[in-house]
Amino acid sequence: MDYKEAAIFVQNYVVSSLIEDQIIKKKVDAFEHVRKMLNIKPKYKAYLIAKRIIDIVFALLGIMVLSPIFVVIFILLKVDSPHASVIFAQERVGRYGQHFKIYKFRSMIPNAEQVLKSNPELYQKFVASGYKLPTNEDPRITKLGVFLRKSTLDEIPQFWNMLRGDMSLVGPRPVVQEELKEYGDRVDIFLSVRPGALGLWQASGRSLIEYPERTDIELEYVANAGFWYDIGIVFRNLIAIFKSKGAY
Repeated sequence: MDYKEAAIFVQNYVVSSLIEDQIIKKKVDAFEHVRKMLNIKPKYKAYLIAKRIIDIVFALLGIMVLSPIFVVIFILLKVDSPHASVIFAQERVGRYGQHFKIYKFRSMIPNAEQVLKSNPELYQKFVASGYKLPTNEDPRITKLGVFLRKSTLDEIPQFWNMLRGDMSLVGPRPVVQEELKEYGDRVDIFLSVRPGALGLWQASGRSLIEYPERTDIELEYVANAGFWYDIGIVFRNLIAIFKSKGAY
């Protein structure tokens, strides 16, 4: 091996080592918040176990009790759009950066994503508004979909996500990959907990609250997560759902 080849070898080794170090550091950082919580709060581990049990029980009860509503919504969606899927699945980012499919009753036209991206101005507004659009400005939402969203009935299939362990009853709202940039260098803290069907952001105003304020609210939950804190958030969400606050 001559000097030139040796130099190239060393350069490649250093670069690959740096990249590997960054990957390892990111994985370690993703667990750092939970590790600190377990050390600082001895009861935090018990809370996580109890929370998972509650999620499973609540999801099973929800599926059984609300099954008649499932059937009614299924029929209405099929009458509204006979050839479209009843369930809408979208990829979201969950705990520790793991991707999963979140399930909802379909509230949009079948080619919703193409319709949105075909209008650059509208798509830019969609991104700037925290990946949401007011119902009266969103060409993707069906008339039945407006009702489902206002009543939050479109979220019912997320009981399945809770049962699988993708989501919890209470936690930060799961985001799409593009939204992670909104959390900057605090993204690992955001991803250190299981996302939830109900959360502090939804209770505080949901779609009325955009980034960066939403970032602070979601991270406030991560910092204060606990049994009684979760109970308070559930009740606040029920009030927000009853008032249709920020639901679109």
